Amino acid sequence: MAYSDEIREAAKRMYIRGVLPKEIAAELSLNSTRIVYTWAEKFGWDLLVNDLSVEEMINRRLAVLIDKDEKSDQQLKEMDRLIEHHVKLLRANADAKAKAEKRLNPPEPQARNESNSNSNGDGKKSRGRKKKNNVDHLTSDDFAPWHNSLYAFQKVMRENLHQRIRNILKSRQIGATYYFSGEAFEDAVINGDDQIFLSASRAQAEVFRTYIIRIAKEFFDLELSGNPIVLSNGATLRFLSTNGKTAQSYSGHLYTDEYFWISRFEEVKKVSSAIATHKHWRRTYFSTPSSKTHPAYTFWTGDAWKEGKDSRKNIEFPTFDEFRDGGRLCPDKQWRYVITIEDAVASGFDLVDLEELRDEYSDAEFNNLFMCIFVDGASSIFEFNKIQKCMVDSGIWRDYNPDDPQPFGNREVWLGYDPSRTRDNAVLMVVAPPIVAGEKFRVLKKLSWRGLSFQHQANEIAKVFERFNVSYLGIDVTGIGAGVYDLLHNKFPREVVPIHYSNDSKNRLVMKMIDIIDSNRLQFDESLKETAMSFMAIKRVPTNSGNALTFKADRSELVGHADDFWALSHALINEPIDHSTKRKSTYAMAA
Repeated sequence: MAYSDEIREAAKRMYIRGVLPKEIAAELSLNSTRIVYTWAEKFGWDLLVNDLSVEEMINRRLAVLIDKDEKSDQQLKEMDRLIEHHVKLLRANADAKAKAEKRLNPPEPQARNESNSNSNGDGKKSRGRKKKNNVDHLTSDDFAPWHNSLYAFQKVMRENLHQRIRNILKSRQIGATYYFSGEAFEDAVINGDDQIFLSASRAQAEVFRTYIIRIAKEFFDLELSGNPIVLSNGATLRFLSTNGKTAQSYSGHLYTDEYFWISRFEEVKKVSSAIATHKHWRRTYFSTPSSKTHPAYTFWTGDAWKEGKDSRKNIEFPTFDEFRDGGRLCPDKQWRYVITIEDAVASGFDLVDLEELRDEYSDAEFNNLFMCIFVDGASSIFEFNKIQKCMVDSGIWRDYNPDDPQPFGNREVWLGYDPSRTRDNAVLMVVAPPIVAGEKFRVLKKLSWRGLSFQHQANEIAKVFERFNVSYLGIDVTGIGAGVYDLLHNKFPREVVPIHYSNDSKNRLVMKMIDIIDSNRLQFDESLKETAMSFMAIKRVPTNSGNALTFKADRSELVGHADDFWALSHALINEPIDHSTKRKSTYAMAA
């Protein structure tokens, strides 16, 4: 079977990113995995991959898995294995550094009668009777190999461990989770202090636990177990999500992860302050940026502190560039540090190719994801805090199992499709409409394609019809969308509905979304950060004639052309404006 150049190019990009050949074949509807291996050999893709270090390849594959909205048990196990391999490589690199330093600076010879109180006479440390999570034999010196595995910017954070409050704005995927996992474990071992990890989701909190277990195994040959992890010295490491209220009953050193993506931040901040009330407990906040309208933004800038008293209003804080230059202790007693991807690379981080990242992402995406630039949502018609209320842990949806052949059983779903244009993604949203009072719309699945023919996209959408009971598909028939519509309408004439764009139709789509968001009637998985940000791209602007107002997504502001938003709106517009009136009829496809 002959495949187009577009499909082959898409396969190449996925292959280099670390997507497995069988996943590429499934995603692109190839008739076998062998074609991917054939292309790789014929066109030299492996040469491109071989230019990468093993550590970079692991990092890329981890990024692919972390970005997946629906992870199978097999993929979760693969993540654990990759984290294990990642830590092993870091240990090997640390050992190599230590040996090199030892050759350059040989240690002074020690007297023969020197003895170590922990030694059993043969030079090995006595571990005594085996205990669960036994760390009694570890000393500060034992952590030197782990310290050697750190990059320079991670060492800057460690050098400021004495700061009671650390507030860190960071690039995506630079190893912050790895570093803070090791830092917390070291403190728990050496000082016996409790450590608490507070994350936006339980799944993210578990990533910390996995790293701690792998660090303990690779660097100290320790088998840690339990959740929470309780060490032999009594120190407890707890991994919590912000969805629960139990965090406020604990105390210890606190790590709050991705706090710019936590809803109800003010409430979470109060809880975190309670956890670390006593002066010997530290608080560490770190996150990639979201929107300037997020409640945490004034916490980052110090404006929240300034608002407390008139005498503080004119107090100046360090600049963004000063935060990048080794961090600064600010007037509100918080130590702030900014690490962009450029800063990380300059300090030795060698797991990314900057030029490749710039080519892969638009300028706006690159700045937001990697250069620590906040999105300015002030001119958006949507409030970021309302969008955040829609972000939930989809694991709570007991009636949806993404691994099943029929993930949602025979329940009805609606689809919304936004076609690709120049530099845009084509996006398909699978939405579960409410069927009982109080139920919300739920985004079950998101699919996206870039640079592929409309025949391929139509085939992929047809596969969704095979797995779900689709009763409606709204398609923007502008440009390439018309081709997708024609192909699908022939197969599914009752379900596929064209959406012709005009100022009136666009206004109707946006007003419907405003109604749904304002009434808090939408949910989507918290990992879909791009979906949340696409709402923030929608702005009210004058029409070309200047005689009326309409809505548009300004590409320079955000992700693509707000593809996620428009695809979702194409699905939800199927609900009548008066949604309080129950639909008179529906139907279900017979099994």
